Amino acid sequence: MRVIIQRVSSASVAVDGEIVGSCGPGLLLLVGVHRDDDSNGLKKVADKVTNMRIFNDAEGKMNLSLLDLPESERGILAVSNFTVYGNAEKSRRPSFSESAGYEKASELFAQFVSVLKETGIPVGTGVFGADMQVSLVNDGPVTLVLDVPTA
Repeated sequence: MRVIIQRVSSASVAVDGEIVGSCGPGLLLLVGVHRDDDSNGLKKVADKVTNMRIFNDAEGKMNLSLLDLPESERGILAVSNFTVYGNAEKSRRPSFSESAGYEKASELFAQFVSVLKETGIPVGTGVFGADMQVSLVNDGPVTLVLDVPTA
């Protein structure tokens, strides 16, 4: 699984002009499921995301995780995004052959969101497979790529 993690002041995702998911301060996750992924490592990925120390402490150092923040200042917007596995190394048209197929990716993404919700952090989502418009205010900016094989 590949997750693009962005620390945000706010983020939202719209489908057909209507906002379907949002979060205030917290994390925007662009989530891609690899063709070899399975459900075994989803808890590990969720643990890494929620415990990653990328929020500033009182001294301004990135020393706090999402779980360390007050409940009113933490949220997640998880958006499925098969293009994070796009590979344009050999041509100008990206190949998405590393991405999981629709049914598998849909199932694993839904399971991943369920595991995130078990942490007690509010989690918003987009609509799997839809044409979505994502808006965000990147805080920092802080953007990381997390690659964790779940198979």
